[in-house]
Amino acid sequence: IAATHQDLDARVKQGLFREDLYHRLNVIKLRLPPLRERREDIALLARYFLQKSARELGVEAKRLSEATLRHLQSQDFPGNVRQLENLCHWLTVMAPGVNIDVKDLPPEFRGEAAAPAAEHWVSALEREVDSLLARGETGIIDALTRQFEKALIMKALARTGGRRIEASQLLGLGRNTLTRKIQELGLGEDKARPEG
Repeated sequence: IAATHQDLDARVKQGLFREDLYHRLNVIKLRLPPLRERREDIALLARYFLQKSARELGVEAKRLSEATLRHLQSQDFPGNVRQLENLCHWLTVMAPGVNIDVKDLPPEFRGEAAAPAAEHWVSALEREVDSLLARGETGIIDALTRQFEKALIMKALARTGGRRIEASQLLGLGRNTLTRKIQELGLGEDKARPEG
C-alpha cells in the first residue's frame, strides 16, 4: 500500500516521478478526500483520537466542547488526518481538565502566533496544576510526573521505531532504566512498540 498527497499523473508528465514506478504502484487507486473536504468527519475522528491517546497514556479521555468542535471544523488541516491526530494527542497531554474549550487549543489553532515552546509548555502545565489543586486533588506531583514520563517515553519510542537503545539515548537514560520505567508505567510490549 502506498499513499501520497501528490498528483502522480502530473508528476510523471513533468518528469518528476518515474513512470515505471507509477504503473507498478497504480494497481488499485483510491482517492481519499482531504479532511478539509469532509469536515463532518472531524468530530468523530477527534473523539476517536482523544480516546486512543487517553488509552495509550493511561488517563481519562478529554472531551471537546461544541464551540471547540465548531472551531476545529472551520480549520483547513493542511496536515490532514495526521494533524488532527497529533492535535488530539497534544490535548490529551497538555490541556487542563477533561473538558476542552477553544482557549485550550494550541495557539496555531486559535489563530494566534505560536508562543515559544518552553513558555507554552510551562503555562499549560501551570493551568493543569491550578485545575488539580482547585479540585482538591492530592499526590499531583506523582501523577503529573508519571504522565510526563509516559508521554516522553512514548514519543521517544515512536521516533525511534520502538528501538529502546536509541530511545534511551534520546531521553538521556540508560537502556535498563528505560526498560524499568516502561514496566513501571505499564507501557508493556504492546504499548512500547509503535503500531504498524
